[in-house]
Amino acid sequence: MTGYFLYRHAWISNQAHHFEQRLNKNQCKELLHKGGWMVRNTYNFDQNEPSSFWYVVKDKFGGMEELSSNARKKIRRSFNRFDYRKINIDLLLKQGFPIIKKTYDDYAVRDRTMNRKIFNEYLNSCRNYEYWGAFDKQTEELVGFCTVRIWEKACEYDMIGILPEYKRNTSYPYYGMYYSMNCYYLEKKKFQYVSAGSRSITEHSNIHQFMIDRLKFRKAYCKLEIYYKWWFKIVVRLLYPLRKVMPFRNIRAVLNMNEMQNC
Repeated sequence: MTGYFLYRHAWISNQAHHFEQRLNKNQCKELLHKGGWMVRNTYNFDQNEPSSFWYVVKDKFGGMEELSSNARKKIRRSFNRFDYRKINIDLLLKQGFPIIKKTYDDYAVRDRTMNRKIFNEYLNSCRNYEYWGAFDKQTEELVGFCTVRIWEKACEYDMIGILPEYKRNTSYPYYGMYYSMNCYYLEKKKFQYVSAGSRSITEHSNIHQFMIDRLKFRKAYCKLEIYYKWWFKIVVRLLYPLRKVMPFRNIRAVLNMNEMQNC
């Protein structure tokens, strides 16, 4: 079965969100026969009624005029300090790892590991991707990047890394990076929407709320169903009542996602 990839023991769709369909029991079994512990099935993208699961998207680009005066000031300051442009994968393979490693180490919640092997395997698996870099205008060094999964008339901002010392000063690299990519894909390329991914189950970063509050992204609600391998379903059922006190973050994340199913 095509259109899905295995990530941290879960099968997840790699199709454009508006193409995702509800899977039946046999399709989920087919995926789990190849490996993994569960299938995360999202569908009914951008439904009218609110739900407990969503994608964070932007489908209109209003330029600087749609943003607050504070956001406009920070974007201009970001442009004064950095140059944002598309780059090739070879540059990321050479210079990207120290950036993403420091980004991961700086997360408030450390629910994942990052090493050079993981990073290289990720980049080597990126098909139909484009890459953006943030360059310090003073030193001409790469200080941040974002990988972008490209579909037909839509895209998803995937892995982003910014050196922590830059995001803590007053140069606001995230503002400039996202604004530049929004302008390119929504205004120049006329994409239907750009996505920042789905609701976080680990809450390791507040980037989604930042994008909603400052850059006019919104929640596109959808349905979520999870199909488990038989033994893992038993584990989830046993541990679910303990989800509020579970000390292990990765397990708590699975229990959180289980609670988000179609409600």
